[in-house]
Amino acid sequence: MKLFSTAIAVWVAITVTACSPTTKASSGAKQGAFKVALLTPGPISDKSWNGGAYEGLLAIRDSLGAEISHIQTKTPAEFDENFRQYGAKGFNLVFGHGFEFQDAALRVAPSYPNTVYITTSGTSVAPNVGGVNFAFQEASFIAGMIAGRMTKSNTLGVIGGTELPPVTRSFEAFEQGAHSVNPGVKIITSYIGNWDDASAGKEQAIAQISRGVDVIFQNADAAGLGVFQAVKESKSTWIIGSNSNQNSIASTQTLGSVVIDLPHAFLLIAREVQKGHFAGHVFSLGLHDGVVRYVGNPATLSAIPPAVMFAADSVQRAMLSGSFKINLTTASNSSAK
Repeated sequence: MKLFSTAIAVWVAITVTACSPTTKASSGAKQGAFKVALLTPGPISDKSWNGGAYEGLLAIRDSLGAEISHIQTKTPAEFDENFRQYGAKGFNLVFGHGFEFQDAALRVAPSYPNTVYITTSGTSVAPNVGGVNFAFQEASFIAGMIAGRMTKSNTLGVIGGTELPPVTRSFEAFEQGAHSVNPGVKIITSYIGNWDDASAGKEQAIAQISRGVDVIFQNADAAGLGVFQAVKESKSTWIIGSNSNQNSIASTQTLGSVVIDLPHAFLLIAREVQKGHFAGHVFSLGLHDGVVRYVGNPATLSAIPPAVMFAADSVQRAMLSGSFKINLTTASNSSAK
């Protein structure tokens, strides 16, 4: 896989007849259909973490003929409530999309042994509970290498939604990548405090830019759209997207995106569960599986010196061969959100 190959995300608007946990199944669903649900902590319109998960749910519907349902949760109490309702309605597979869902999954799962609960970025395991470990750090290291070479101010910024271990690990890998090519570079870290407030995201980005930051790596879901807006208005700042391919949001200022192919990951998991032989374990998915990768932006590719691309590509090949390892100090209970 070439690092800077053109990766074009095709977003198709599909009208979905979904079964909510408080209504009857859609009339078109067959008796005994494979039923899959998704809980997201934020809106699927974020063009990032939650939107990618919903694309994964649609992929399961289209590829496996599954009956699907989605709910955006508002509070932790809803994690338990919605997990229970899906279990009571006989859903085969329920995704809790985020690190924060795993405790609820462990509490609810024993009452519904025929439902498999998967928490993305979770590491908790039970007979019918599993987690997904995305090796986000590898692609984040590559992004850091590129940012470290592209900065003119020698000051980079990272902006996260909240300070979860998965996010801090990604930012540490980004920092290591930047320092590997530019030891003198400075990293400014900011957290918005939530994943939804685009205005607060914009404010954090403006504050960083005022301190000399000229490349920002953001991982903030819907709040990250505000970071993109601040970058657009600055006109002299680069940005790197995360979770989904965000290269088109600020097409002339986005260097690339650290992408999780959530549809691919969700399909891998759903196929295993559909076979009926699932036993609780953690799915480890990353660069080697084609699930996590750095996707360069074709619109800004010409701005990146060929030597920078060559160095990043060389490190990626070494990662794939196993000869290059990233050593992080952040607690390793997850490697993506």
